[in-house]
Amino acid sequence: MISAWLSPLRLGVLLGLAVLLAWRWLPRWSRRTALVIGLVLAWLTTPFGANLLVRLQEARAPAADACPAPTPEAIVVLGGGMAREPRSAEDYAALNVDSLRRVFAAVALHRRYPDAQWIASGASRYAIAESTTMARLAEALGVPAAALRSETASRTTWHNAQAVAALQPPLPRRVWLVTSALHMPRALYAFRAAGFDPCAAPAPGIYAGPAGPGYFLPIASAAAKSEAALHEFAGELSYRLGLFRTTDRDPQPASGER
Repeated sequence: MISAWLSPLRLGVLLGLAVLLAWRWLPRWSRRTALVIGLVLAWLTTPFGANLLVRLQEARAPAADACPAPTPEAIVVLGGGMAREPRSAEDYAALNVDSLRRVFAAVALHRRYPDAQWIASGASRYAIAESTTMARLAEALGVPAAALRSETASRTTWHNAQAVAALQPPLPRRVWLVTSALHMPRALYAFRAAGFDPCAAPAPGIYAGPAGPGYFLPIASAAAKSEAALHEFAGELSYRLGLFRTTDRDPQPASGER
């Protein structure tokens, strides 16, 4: 799993241990290099560093109003994970924050385009697919049942695109694509590779600006944000290189909003 090695906190601890054990045998340039890398990793555990990284990635997601005509006739929303095992298909609280944001954004989009199909994509490690619960929530929020469809087999972004492309009856190739702003660049690449002409409709981002002295001090939620952003950079690169298209797992979003 690619993201397991992209935590700045985990990498910093491993680097520190390696340097400590090998300090006597390291040449001076290696020590200095390790120090610089360690400082960068420490910086990425602060809200300042994490949010800068997040902003660089989220800025690459086009806004929904940048979609040229013709208007897509289908809305595809990607699952973002579950916080726990759902007790039923209507256990909406089992969806994590990222999934909920995506559902809310896709429902709001459907209100603007009420004739569009609304498709949720994504399995889960539990018996009930997250896309099933997402679709039920969309129905509870006013999307007509006749407009709803679910794809319940895919476990990765690449498989989301391939599975949605294989739905029967087939979707139009031009679709609205709803996911988090952080995830959008990788998702757009995957859906274009699957033959779609997607228009981005990102859910609200997780970037947060300066908010007092604590913005420059390490915090666990900042490290998680950096890890999520690094995962997106690495994941998109791996797709472009033809790697990990069948084995990567999308990370859970950062729990904090700093």
